Amino acid sequence: MKRGFLNPRVVTKLAFWITSACIVVAVVASLLAIWNFAGTDVLWRTVATCAVVGAGMVAFYVINSIFDRPIE
Repeated sequence: MKRGFLNPRVVTKLAFWITSACIVVAVVASLLAIWNFAGTDVLWRTVATCAVVGAGMVAFYVINSIFDRPIE
């Protein structure tokens, strides 16, 4: 029995990998800014972008879970 508007297993995997990639990118950007290889402007834009994309994936996962319904 499939549940959700999209396959929840696929949505969970996608949300996990995209959120993980956002965390890695934000950590790398932070390290580059700490060591003065990148400016603080780049750091904040990168971290903000990663936060928005990560939050969007979490919201997508939650909305898919809300609309879960059994397929007859």
